[in-house]
Amino acid sequence: MLKDQLQNKINGKTKPIGALGTLEEIALQVGLIQSSTSTLIKKPTILVFAADHGIATTGLVNPYPQAVTAQMVLNFLQGGAAINVFTQLHHQDLIVVDAGVNAELGHLQQENFIHAKQGMGSSNYLSGAAMTNEEVNNCITVGKQLVSTIAADGCNCIGFGEMGIGNTSAAALIMHGITNLPLGDCVGVGTGTNQEQYKTKLATLEKVAALHQVTHMANAPLKLLAAVGGFEIAMMVGAYLSAAENKMVIVVDGFIATAALLIATKISPEILSNCLFAHNSQEQGHTKMLEYLKAKPLLQLGLRLGEGTGASLAIPIIQSAVAFINQMASFEEAGVSTASE
Repeated sequence: MLKDQLQNKINGKTKPIGALGTLEEIALQVGLIQSSTSTLIKKPTILVFAADHGIATTGLVNPYPQAVTAQMVLNFLQGGAAINVFTQLHHQDLIVVDAGVNAELGHLQQENFIHAKQGMGSSNYLSGAAMTNEEVNNCITVGKQLVSTIAADGCNCIGFGEMGIGNTSAAALIMHGITNLPLGDCVGVGTGTNQEQYKTKLATLEKVAALHQVTHMANAPLKLLAAVGGFEIAMMVGAYLSAAENKMVIVVDGFIATAALLIATKISPEILSNCLFAHNSQEQGHTKMLEYLKAKPLLQLGLRLGEGTGASLAIPIIQSAVAFINQMASFEEAGVSTASE
């Protein structure tokens, strides 16, 4: 049995059993994902989905103007963001996707920038659904296609990031709908929000939750996604599904990325066996999300930036786990006595 073979290989390395802690758990999980005792991380990639949210134009849930989304996309393409620094340092590919930014970006023709715009931002969910069912389905299809193409190019380890002013609100509503936890436990301060702004944000999202009856949608994930999601979140759902289908190691980033995963797991629960959770975000709902998923984060760095930064930082740890199972000598190979000897 593969699991036993992997565990025996891990236990046979020149170390006390369990001495490499979580690295041993990662090595076992990667072996099971890849159906191999000789695992390999190839062409690790971070795919960042960017889109705008109609609610952001009201200023009720976000202190930053919606224009920041497009400005940050330009920053990604110019190499100036945190995700650029980390992916370059760790030799990871970075691909940015315009899923629905409220700006004309058609003139940008860079190899790592994909034009997949589904609209100029989602609709304001204070007055109706954020997306149509057709838009949700299109996003999921595009997300699947993008990841299938990346997998065909040789990548077997992928993390997803996002950029979208207002998307912590969409993520909180999705979390509320899937987990049925109180909305106050799901809504965090977000980026740059002070206490007064937080109160306005929570009150606004309470109105949205009541309008769309999101707590009745736990078993209708696509309906929930259409009601309060965003183009980048919907595209990420498709990306998760395709990554699992392609037997990729999935490195789950922070709050918004995990919200998308909540939707994906409702569609395909077995996807979780492919997931490694990069970190525990400081966005307050993320800890409860991880508890709901029974997930163990690899890092505790106080991050809450998004962009896939946590996933990028976690991939070298996964590579370290793969390196030890492949390159570390066994007791027999090194001529070292075991405890029983």
